[in-house]
Amino acid sequence: VPHVWQIFPRLLPEARASLDAAAAFMRRAAFPRPDVDVLIVGSGFGGLGMALRLQHEGRGSFVIWEKADDVGGTWRDNTYPGCACDVPSYLYSFSFEPQADWSRMYAPQSEIQAYMRAIVERHALRRRIRFGTELAEARWDEAARLWHAVTTTGESLTARVLVNGTGGLSRPALPQIPGRDTFRGAAMHSAVWDHSVSLRGKRVAVVGSAASAIQLVPEVARQAAHLTLFQRTPSWVLPRRDRPFTESEREKLRRSSRRRWLLRQRIYWEHELLAMGFVLWPGLMRLGEWQARRHMETAISDEGLRRKLTPSYRIGCKRALTSNDYYPALARPNVEVVTEPIAEMRPEGVATADGRVHEADVIVYATGFRVTDPLSPLRIVGRGGVALDDAWRDGMQAYRGVTVAGFPNLFLLVGPNTGLGHSSILFMIEAQVEYVIKCLDVMDGRGARAMEARHDAQSGWNAWLQRRMRRTVWVSGCHSWYLDERGRNTTLWPGFTFGYWARMLRPRTGDYTFE
Repeated sequence: VPHVWQIFPRLLPEARASLDAAAAFMRRAAFPRPDVDVLIVGSGFGGLGMALRLQHEGRGSFVIWEKADDVGGTWRDNTYPGCACDVPSYLYSFSFEPQADWSRMYAPQSEIQAYMRAIVERHALRRRIRFGTELAEARWDEAARLWHAVTTTGESLTARVLVNGTGGLSRPALPQIPGRDTFRGAAMHSAVWDHSVSLRGKRVAVVGSAASAIQLVPEVARQAAHLTLFQRTPSWVLPRRDRPFTESEREKLRRSSRRRWLLRQRIYWEHELLAMGFVLWPGLMRLGEWQARRHMETAISDEGLRRKLTPSYRIGCKRALTSNDYYPALARPNVEVVTEPIAEMRPEGVATADGRVHEADVIVYATGFRVTDPLSPLRIVGRGGVALDDAWRDGMQAYRGVTVAGFPNLFLLVGPNTGLGHSSILFMIEAQVEYVIKCLDVMDGRGARAMEARHDAQSGWNAWLQRRMRRTVWVSGCHSWYLDERGRNTTLWPGFTFGYWARMLRPRTGDYTFE
């Protein structure tokens, strides 16, 4: 029955009410309300930083999906002996959530995770986190303009915005070595440490000699009867300016926020100066090589061992490492460094290309993470049914490292080309989190349900990045985990961190489309 009186809304209050009710029904039918406004995946530093800022801005409709039973991300998973941060503690923390007193200059793993747990409790974030909830697939619904997320157990949820905070150091990389499953002893990756396995008096083989290896090797060497380190490529190792803070220093830092701020600023600018050699004048890195050689010579007298441990590439091309006890550990009588390629794993140990079999009771894979691979097994499907893995088949790409063309309302934290080789990744995370908040503000201000990076803007951004990359130390000739299988550096930011921060101050709305 047509209700003709509805054409008189200015005269009849009932007509106005009827039209409002009809319009509200149509909005609900065309655009269903999501279960939450923002779904955050992961409770590492990225996920927690995003949650804190959403809560501070009064955006209370969000939830964090965490596949494990505790917060912490990398700092929850990596519990191997000697695990610690390689950035000074007062810089490796949120500027808006400072820690009053760290125990030492470079905090150990347990202290960093305790800091993250304290943030969760202080801001009542635990009620926002669904533990034991792993994202299997998130699919963009073009009609409803919502993300439909499904867990590995079949639970589902809809969200207007999806923020992926899983980061690049969440998927351990195991080497494809023939016979790996035939070894009859205990085997573990450094990021999945089995604390039930005792190393005391055992023969331990460590495969890999990079960031995690230089921390765990000294600790394991003190326990093991014999440690064999299988090194494919040596790393440059610099002295570590680490020390515990005295009680007097801790008390002063606890009492003075200005003192803490000044210390953070000093550390930040010291690290930022290193970028001059990384991204502007790689020739400056020779000074670091001289320092690393001096560091090695003071700990190792064996010239043959020093030759094995001296890299042939420019320092910084692969990740530059810091340690005070790695070289002394390699000089111990119960430690052997093997540079022959591994041919296969056998039930009794590791066989190398020279025909030698190195018997072992335990094998530790210190082989890093799948940083340049797409996101699988996590599956994100955007516009037109295109999966992010497929969109990145020719290499990871994003606009400003945060948004991706073809994937509306998807925001990445520590996305492509936002990693660092010289400073704290938390600085980059903070810049990205603020950028996401501003994007949400822009959408709300325009009454838009979705925003998406333009393909031409993304292509232009990445072309500029790769031009900048040509003069950096990271493309000076070595093969590193920074590079994808096509030899492109899709992981690191080719500049100063304050340069990235300046570019993230506000979204360029012309580089996005809005619905």
